[in-house]
Amino acid sequence: MVAASTAVGLLVAPRWGNSPVDLLYLPAVLAAAGFYGFGPGLVAAVGSALAFNFYFTQPYHTFRISSPSDVATVAMLFIAALVTSQLAAKMRAQARSAESSAARNATIAGLARRLLSAQSEEQVGSVACREIGRLFECNAVLLADLPEPRVVASGPRTAALTPSDIAAAAWSLASGTAAGRGAKAANAAEWTFYPIRSEEAVLAAVGLARDDGTPPVPSSQLDLLDNLIDQVALALDRTALEGQARQFAAVRERDRARSVLLSTIAQDIGPRLSAITRAADGMMREGKGEKAGLSEITAEASKLQRYISNLHETGFDDDEKPVEAGDISIDLFHRTVSKNGEPVHLTPKEYAVIAELARYRGRVLPHAHLLRTAWGPAQEDQSEYLRVAIRALRQKLEDDPSNPRLILNEPAVGYRLSITS
Repeated sequence: MVAASTAVGLLVAPRWGNSPVDLLYLPAVLAAAGFYGFGPGLVAAVGSALAFNFYFTQPYHTFRISSPSDVATVAMLFIAALVTSQLAAKMRAQARSAESSAARNATIAGLARRLLSAQSEEQVGSVACREIGRLFECNAVLLADLPEPRVVASGPRTAALTPSDIAAAAWSLASGTAAGRGAKAANAAEWTFYPIRSEEAVLAAVGLARDDGTPPVPSSQLDLLDNLIDQVALALDRTALEGQARQFAAVRERDRARSVLLSTIAQDIGPRLSAITRAADGMMREGKGEKAGLSEITAEASKLQRYISNLHETGFDDDEKPVEAGDISIDLFHRTVSKNGEPVHLTPKEYAVIAELARYRGRVLPHAHLLRTAWGPAQEDQSEYLRVAIRALRQKLEDDPSNPRLILNEPAVGYRLSITS
């Protein structure tokens, strides 16, 4: 571009003189800085000053200048070209920054739109892995749960995680910090794991890795990754709440059916038992039949009536009244836990443990019982799962987790909920 400007100047100078030639170099400097940045713009500015000196100042075809006015002209040309180059480079940088910001916002909006259609944790993980992996051109995996992280979804293909990778994922889930390759913790892993947070809880961890072993996310794009992870956290929170709402609706429907069934039993059987009792009493008063047998019939009928009455009264009352233990309130009916009136966020497993302890408050529940309730029969021997959940509950509910007063341990037996704390 400087050479083209010089060629035009050689055509203009014989007819109109050298005065307008210096302006011909400014478009070249502007174009160099605008298209390629400040460095090429600076090269164009220096080249313009040297070309003007060589071809249009006396003595010609040398880099010497004999006239003071020509010295000033070359100096002003260089300064004007330098300032113009800086301005053009800044405008170019701002334009690129605006384009990058617009692209980032479009990416975040696109991911949020796709996550809206996800109805489960697996669907959220699948969308997140596919979109994040496509954006950063790497492999992605989503893991959740402790103490043994499980793969929720992966993309673009099934993830192959080594024991070091699993350990790094567990560290990220437990500590809420990045772990794995390039991170401070567990950097021997092949993957880099980033926690997905919701307020104070860690919902899951997303792992990223490239086939060539290079860092999956450049440092300049970490802010974009954080924004995408926030969107995934919102989607996971939403699906968890929807799942809890469905589970609560199912429990309500089951309890409603139970209440109707108990009421029907009381209405259908209660009068018949009363009739049997009255008939037996009448026969005893009239002296008909064997007195001992009639007495036994009356006693058994009364006992059955008492049982049915107790069953009929077993409705929602127990679950509707929150279990109070000091400043902790456990509402089994609404499935909420609060401390000093403020709601406490618990994972599904943590809530299952504290709810079971609350149902049998004051009683020691064996480890196997709690594991079977929260994790299922297949996990009755995984006592580490229960220890992690109890530790998390104490951190969230106890005033002094190291000296628990709410969830008490019975060594080698189990745990109990103390309602006197």
